[in-house]
Amino acid sequence: MVDAVILAGGEARRMGGHDKGLLCCAGVPLVQCVISRIAPQVDNVWISANRHVDDYARFGYAVIQDASADYLGPLAGVLAGLRVAQSEWVLIVPCDTPYLPMDLVAKMMASADDNVDVVVAEAERLHATVMLCRRDLAAGLRVFLAAGGRKVRAWQAQQRCVVVSFENEAAFQNMNTPAELAGAAS
Repeated sequence: MVDAVILAGGEARRMGGHDKGLLCCAGVPLVQCVISRIAPQVDNVWISANRHVDDYARFGYAVIQDASADYLGPLAGVLAGLRVAQSEWVLIVPCDTPYLPMDLVAKMMASADDNVDVVVAEAERLHATVMLCRRDLAAGLRVFLAAGGRKVRAWQAQQRCVVVSFENEAAFQNMNTPAELAGAAS
């Protein structure tokens, strides 16, 4: 069993503060694009959002929020997800990656065993916020955040981590700027 958490709680500074998950790519909200790719691969889905919670709830999945009102970065959303997850393994994906592979979970789970805590995706480069991690990492992640840790890769470096390679870099494209979003929609 695998659960999924879609990270939609960021400040979206490069998008002028507009909530990225609610912006549209080819007429479809980015978070809906991610849901349509991820939901068939997992047992449960949560959306981690700190703003526009009611808007995200309209997509039909429970919305969770960071424990802190301060924006502590994506790891705060990961922690919120690990705390509510029901499965041993939790897929974490950002809300602005509308083309994720349809075999993402199967391929990552093939590398998940008793000697691994985190599985991270890479194509031409590492995609640190696309990861599969054990639910029982929540306590250690809480300590990492309380100590001021914010960097995803720094936290991953403290875990038993493996990297799984995918061939298609475009499947992991993030929509970080209005230009990237406009280019994807055309």
